Amino acid sequence: MLVGKRVLVVGSGGREHALVWALARSPEVERIYTTPGNEGMAQLAVKVQVNADDPEALARWAKENRIDLTVVGPEAFLAKGLADTFQNHGLAVFGPTKAAARLESSKVFAKEFMARHRIPTAKFKVFDDYNEAAAYIQSTPGPWVVKADGLAAGKGVVVANNRKEALAAVEAMMVSQRFGQAGNRVVIEEKLDGEELSVMAVTDGREFRMLLPAQDHKRVGDGDQGPNTGGMGAYAPTTLLTPGLKQRIAQEILAPAINGIAAEGAPFVGVLYAGLMITPDGPQVIEFNVRFGDPETQAVLVLIESDLYKLLDAAANGRLQEHPELKWREGAAACVVMASGGYPGDYSSGLPITGLDTLEGDETVIFHAGTRLVDGTWVTNGGRVLNVVGLGKTLADALDQAYRRIETIKFSGAHFRRDIGWRELQRR
Repeated sequence: MLVGKRVLVVGSGGREHALVWALARSPEVERIYTTPGNEGMAQLAVKVQVNADDPEALARWAKENRIDLTVVGPEAFLAKGLADTFQNHGLAVFGPTKAAARLESSKVFAKEFMARHRIPTAKFKVFDDYNEAAAYIQSTPGPWVVKADGLAAGKGVVVANNRKEALAAVEAMMVSQRFGQAGNRVVIEEKLDGEELSVMAVTDGREFRMLLPAQDHKRVGDGDQGPNTGGMGAYAPTTLLTPGLKQRIAQEILAPAINGIAAEGAPFVGVLYAGLMITPDGPQVIEFNVRFGDPETQAVLVLIESDLYKLLDAAANGRLQEHPELKWREGAAACVVMASGGYPGDYSSGLPITGLDTLEGDETVIFHAGTRLVDGTWVTNGGRVLNVVGLGKTLADALDQAYRRIETIKFSGAHFRRDIGWRELQRR
């Protein structure tokens, strides 16, 4: 009798819950483990009490428990070399090495990499001295985009429409050290005009398969107002990605990036996420991420009909060319993030959540992001608390399902955007 596969998912947010949900649908998978995980995944995965910040200990645990595939969610673990450790132990891991992860862990490396490989991106300059950065802003016309070099949980980017905003961003990053050492160096680049698009590609370092295109909503408020967050919602697919544009992205961005990082001695295995601006001159890269997008993954994976385990396993083991083209459910999905009051600034935790015990229909899925179970009661435990995903024949149907489900869920201070997918709805 064939024994089913054992999978370890590293991470604890809504993205990881979505990965667990999709992997659990594979007939190949017998058991899923997760660390640190969250209680929302409990029906689908077993939480492991091994700290992912200790890659050696986690790799030993994976060997002892005969894990067939490890899928790494958050970028921080990849930047610390978790994938390297697993590879050194002969374990299959879906996620890039520390060297390849620099495409996300260092904005400076990524921009200079794109320049070396002629990947279209905004013009930029790098600074490690506050006075020089401030003088550059004073001497150039705006608007500007100011980026902290290192990882900042999706919040180290400021779009500055005037000098006051730009100088304040540089001061916060380089002098006040709002993001710690991540802001010791900054990238200041031209602001691109156009519409943003999220494209994720699963790759084994040579071949790649593009997932459904999605569009994220990073600003906290309706109408794209307020500060950037880790993401307030997403939908998939989007008609912004035409067949011609898809071909250009593959040829001008994804292939050069995957081939380029391999040529520099760091073959990329995992998900290469290209955050793009679709400008009048074509697609340009805003940023690369080295893992599944959050919350785009929550909208994309509910639509996949192909076996996710087989796809990720083929990539991790260098066999992606043998994997058939991906199959997708018809229709659309919309993910709406329910956030804590005050997010992305200061917020309270431990607030009771009601309405999660209501039975879900076939057209909604809830992924837990920042929750905890205390004496049988769900409470908030983070800035982004819940990801409510609706599915439908059209985006409007999917949004209707998501927002109707949200109306049944309550916690003090809860807020969410009510205009997810507005650009797509205008287009249609």
